[in-house]
Amino acid sequence: MSLKLRDLIRQVRACKTAAEERAVIAKESAMIRTAIREEQEQYRHRNVAKLLFMHMLGYPTHFGQLECMKLVASPHFPEKRIGYLGMMLLLSEQADVLMLATNSLKNDLNSDNRFIAGLALCAIGNLATSDMSRDLAPEVDKHLSSPKPYLRKKACLAMARCLTKCPEMVEDFVDRVVGLLNDRTHGVLITVVQLMTRVLVMDKEHNETEAGASGSAMAGGGLMTARAGRRSYASCRRL
Repeated sequence: MSLKLRDLIRQVRACKTAAEERAVIAKESAMIRTAIREEQEQYRHRNVAKLLFMHMLGYPTHFGQLECMKLVASPHFPEKRIGYLGMMLLLSEQADVLMLATNSLKNDLNSDNRFIAGLALCAIGNLATSDMSRDLAPEVDKHLSSPKPYLRKKACLAMARCLTKCPEMVEDFVDRVVGLLNDRTHGVLITVVQLMTRVLVMDKEHNETEAGASGSAMAGGGLMTARAGRRSYASCRRL
C-alpha cells in the first residue's frame, strides 16, 4: 500500500541527496500508478494530494490528471476540494481531459452549497477555455446577482475569464457588470473593478482593431455602448 501524504513528506525531507529523493518519488509514483490501474477509489484523494506535492517538487504528474476529474465529480466535498485543486495545478487549458469537467462544473455551479459553487467559480476563473466559457457563462451570470458576497466576488473573476476568452459575449453582460459597481461589499467591489478593467481593455483593443482595418476610428464602435459607458463613469464617481 502507498504511503500517507505526511509519511511521504517525511521521507523526502529525510533524503540526504537528490538521488535518494528521486528514488523515493519514483517508488511512490509506481505505487500511485498501480492504485490508478486498480481503481482504488478509497485512496484516490490521498494519491492526488501526493501528486500535488510531487508537482511542487518538479516531478512529472501528468498520469494523475484523470484522477482529478473523477474527484471533481465526487459528491463529497473533501474529495471534490482536492480534485479542484489538482485540476487547477496539474492541468492547463490545453489539456484534452479538461473538457470532461464541463458537466461537473455546471452541476457544482447550481449546488446549494456555496463552497462547492465557489470551487467551480475558481476553476472557471483559472482554466476556462473558449468552449467552456460559452457553455458556463449563463451559470456564472446567475452568481453575479447572488445574495452571498462570497459567490458574487468569485463570479466576477470567473466572468472576467469568460469574457477574455469570448469577447463577443461582452455586450450580453456589460449592463450587469456596470450595475455591480453599486455593490456595497468591499471585497466584491475589488473584483468588479478588475472585471470592468478587463472589459475596458477589450473595448480599447476592439476599437484599435476596427480603426486599423477601416483606416479611421469608428465613433461609436466599441463593445460597450455609450449608455453603458456613461453609467460606468457615473458609478465610478460615486465610489
